[in-house]
Amino acid sequence: MKEKERPVWVIGHMNPDTDSICSAIAYANLKRKITGRSYIPKRAGDISTETRYVLEHFGVEEPELVFDVRTQVKDIEYRYTKGVDGYISLKRAWESMRSIQAHTLPIVDKNGKLEGVITIGDIAKSYMEIYDNKIISEAKTPYQNIIETLDGEMVTGDAKRRVTKGKMLIAAANPDLMESYIEKDDIVILGNRYESQLCAIEMDAQCIIVCDGSKVSYTITKLAENKNCTIIKTPYDTYTAARLINQSMPIRHFMCHEGIISFAMEDYIEEIKEIMAKKRFHDFPIVDLEGKYEGMVSRRILMNAKKKRLILVDHNERSQSVSGIEDTELLEIIDHHRLGGIQTMSPVYFRNQPLGCTATIVYQMYEENGVEIEPQIAGLLCSAILSDTLVYRSPTCTEVDKEAAKKLAKIAGIQVVKYAREMFKAGSNLMNKSCEEILHQDFKKFNAGEITLAVGQISSINGDELQIVKEKMQKYMQESFAEQGVSMVFFMLTDIMEESTDLLCVGNGAKEAAVKAFEIKEPAEDLWLKGVVSRKKQLIPALMTVLQQEDD
Repeated sequence: MKEKERPVWVIGHMNPDTDSICSAIAYANLKRKITGRSYIPKRAGDISTETRYVLEHFGVEEPELVFDVRTQVKDIEYRYTKGVDGYISLKRAWESMRSIQAHTLPIVDKNGKLEGVITIGDIAKSYMEIYDNKIISEAKTPYQNIIETLDGEMVTGDAKRRVTKGKMLIAAANPDLMESYIEKDDIVILGNRYESQLCAIEMDAQCIIVCDGSKVSYTITKLAENKNCTIIKTPYDTYTAARLINQSMPIRHFMCHEGIISFAMEDYIEEIKEIMAKKRFHDFPIVDLEGKYEGMVSRRILMNAKKKRLILVDHNERSQSVSGIEDTELLEIIDHHRLGGIQTMSPVYFRNQPLGCTATIVYQMYEENGVEIEPQIAGLLCSAILSDTLVYRSPTCTEVDKEAAKKLAKIAGIQVVKYAREMFKAGSNLMNKSCEEILHQDFKKFNAGEITLAVGQISSINGDELQIVKEKMQKYMQESFAEQGVSMVFFMLTDIMEESTDLLCVGNGAKEAAVKAFEIKEPAEDLWLKGVVSRKKQLIPALMTVLQQEDD
């Protein structure tokens, strides 16, 4: 088996915001320092322009994008059976299979690309189902294979040549009778009789195989050289040599090379199990994206496959998580949102605090573990807090968040107000984005009884820009509503400086729910919510209360 290291992925929610990305990076870094093991930050969606600005500002690479976290072939401890050249003999292939207890051998070219496979069954058929005396030439058997298989010695000839013509026969008759059945380019197995050897060479045999280790005379050797006839001497008797010689044929002649069922490293094991169940093969080759052979996988290996290991940050709801999370080994959840009901098979470390930002919790964990925070990591954590709390304007912001941001800003060497303006300005560059990009920039789904609602939010320091975007988004939300797969869609256009939100509503009963939730007495076409800037602490709780009352 090829041992596979099992890293832990640290990943935030879909449509990630700055807190989701920065907390994943910072927490993975913390876990690596504490444990010395592999923790890798990932992301479950496209990065916003605000987040990209933050990462570029502090020189940090974007985490890899992940669409699905189900177990893949590359995650399992598959068997590495070394690939072999297609011209090795059946005998060598059989010996190799026995030595490593394999049922299948992969055949690869000089660049490592998979050419075919040969099984024990294929080798058995080569003995039981072939009666063609021309099979040695039809298989284009290298002379080197014949020498190895017969434990032979080449008296004269070129071992690098291949047999491409003629049939295989045993010279058991006298020379007069031999002349009637030996043809040009035949391979003749015979004993130590001088007359028989001479006759075969004179009849233009391409090769004579002299058995019982008999000495080949100088005269016969010279005559063979002049007639371009190969001589191979073997210690075996004619019966044994005749039985063994078929084992010299190259495996490429018998390999399966069309319709090979192989799997890619990226394939999900749940899907390949279904394919395996329909086939009777014991082993299946694994290839990379370029077709290069990587190893072999069997049903038994899949039975022991281990799941990906995950830590979730900045969310704990299934609807916000990356696809396939139910098929993973969930280890931890670090979050600051309401409890969303993710179910686990075993207990996990769950840390949830009523703070303005997950990054604040991560900062606390650095402090608690006595781990020094590098300027880069401090910059990411500080940026996440400033973003999530709208520079302390959000009602979700606590004194703990403020204190953490101040300390982190000092480590990172940034001036909070100036830096925050630059960050929000980069993030509010909305004019060059499509309506779809704007809607899903920070887009989360929630469940309220039988109702599923989605809430998107953009924040900007430019009120005029928000007004222009609002006009585009009203029409787009109506047109794309059916595609969202929810009962209601709400979209918050939050003005950071004014500390207010324009709320767009789509869906049956959506506007009515918002009007009731915020006790708006004279609702206009769109709803303006003074002092409402937080989705988590202001909008969602109010909407949930109304929708759950109606459901009851």
